[in-house]
Amino acid sequence: MVATNAMQDLTPASPPLIFTSNAAGKVSELIADEGNPDLKLRVYVSGGGCSGMQYGFSFEEGIADDDTTVETDGVTLLVDSASLQYLAGAEIDYQEGLEGSRFVIKNPNASASCSCGSSFSVDGGASCASTQ
Repeated sequence: MVATNAMQDLTPASPPLIFTSNAAGKVSELIADEGNPDLKLRVYVSGGGCSGMQYGFSFEEGIADDDTTVETDGVTLLVDSASLQYLAGAEIDYQEGLEGSRFVIKNPNASASCSCGSSFSVDGGASCASTQ
């Protein structure tokens, strides 16, 4: 038997997405309005929109086998595996300003997006099979 002195990396893995406290706070308010504390926010990508792919949001109670979950301030964000490939490293935020209030996705994988911010494209013209 050979003993090794390999060091383990104990640094916590960074989350696949950033779900800001602002976004979690707004989602928490919306969940309270619905009166169902089991709701979770799903963010997904589907084909369509003026740039080729579009973001979508929905509330769901269950978690699918292929879902990635990110929790912030007690609120759970769900992302299916097909959408995660386009959203990895993205930041989901909620902003209020002169233009109104909305959820904003800052996506490092998007090579172009429309002015409203709800659709995008990636290099190579990849398309997304709709999972929703």
